[in-house]
Amino acid sequence: MPSLCVFGAQWGDEGKGKIIDRMAADADVIVRYQGGANAGHTVVVGEERYVLHLIPSGILHAGTVNVIGSGVAIDPLTLLEEIAGLRERGVRVTHENLRVASNAHVIFQHHRRIDGLSERWRGDGRIGTTGRGIGPCYADKAARTGLRICDLLDTGRMRVRLTAALAEKNALIERVHGEAPMSLDEELARYAEVGDQLRAFVGDTGAEVRDAYAAGKQILFEGAQGLMLDLDHGTYPFVTSSSTGVGGVASGAGFPPSRLDHVVGIAKAYCTRVGEGPFPSELDNETGERLRAIGHEFGATTGRPRRAGWFDAVAVRYALELCGADGWIVTKLDVLSGFDTLFVGTEYAVDGEIVQRYPAGRPSVEGVEVRYREVPGWTEDISGVRRWEDLPERARAYVDLLEDLTGTPVEMVSVGPERDAVIRRPR
Repeated sequence: MPSLCVFGAQWGDEGKGKIIDRMAADADVIVRYQGGANAGHTVVVGEERYVLHLIPSGILHAGTVNVIGSGVAIDPLTLLEEIAGLRERGVRVTHENLRVASNAHVIFQHHRRIDGLSERWRGDGRIGTTGRGIGPCYADKAARTGLRICDLLDTGRMRVRLTAALAEKNALIERVHGEAPMSLDEELARYAEVGDQLRAFVGDTGAEVRDAYAAGKQILFEGAQGLMLDLDHGTYPFVTSSSTGVGGVASGAGFPPSRLDHVVGIAKAYCTRVGEGPFPSELDNETGERLRAIGHEFGATTGRPRRAGWFDAVAVRYALELCGADGWIVTKLDVLSGFDTLFVGTEYAVDGEIVQRYPAGRPSVEGVEVRYREVPGWTEDISGVRRWEDLPERARAYVDLLEDLTGTPVEMVSVGPERDAVIRRPR
């Protein structure tokens, strides 16, 4: 497929990094189109483990061009650290294989500071941010007061815009939160230097991606987080601040949606969520602890433990339907080995009514009751299996059930963190 979009079909942490890394082997251009450095895409290559936050997973493949699109909120300090860290490990990162959108918005130190202060201010109403300044950066973008990467390359323009921004932010920091203000001179000096270091990477990436597509190149778009954290369609307000689904590609990559040729969702064989917010199929018991322990469910970026639960077909079906997925990939099927019995959420009880469609029109899904189907588990270790027919019959039946319940074909199954731990589903 000349263009392919991969997105998370749950609350994030679905294993996108490993899948995108595998798909990047066949791609020419890999584009990250939304989110910030709160994303943690984990890729295992042999004995090496990489956690990528802003740079697309394709950077580990020679010959690819990796693009950070205009829809990404970029912390340039984090980006430079990530570049340096990859180079130290022998990964080639130059202006030829990493491109940064000139019109992507910048996360400054004042964004990070306000993020943390605001969460403290909210108390019990906190939304569980990672404190990395992403929400405040997107808020400034919408308010038309933000600065973009191109502003870092023009110190005169940056001084004017950053002076205006800090006047407002320092008033908030001092008068609302009672904290010491940020220094304008220190911020100007820091980000002028950052701009110089990034200059060679910066360009009109939207035009570059469109030109690559017109030239017949293989384009892979990678999302961060998951559809259930989408700003418009997720469990608001416990969401991220961008469009996590396919809808984010047009604005976040500068690529026409009519040119998307194939869309693939990714979801775990069970379900997790990190941070605050409703999670209908959560298991706040020993089974949930067992899933978390076996699946190593701790945030790649924050280290926070993820909440775990059974597969929620209602939520995944909603995500796949909303994004028009042509197929989807089941990850971490191996984690379920050893469970005598498995449960799959098939429908919700909402105000006494049974529904199969995700109740997106409700103010919240807090308190909805999930109805489950009980299915037999399997005991075999499947982490070494590489062919569909070699999976235990019960494991194949479980995947068949997920496919039936979501109404979307399962294209692949992942059974471990390694690059080759993937099974193609025969059709």
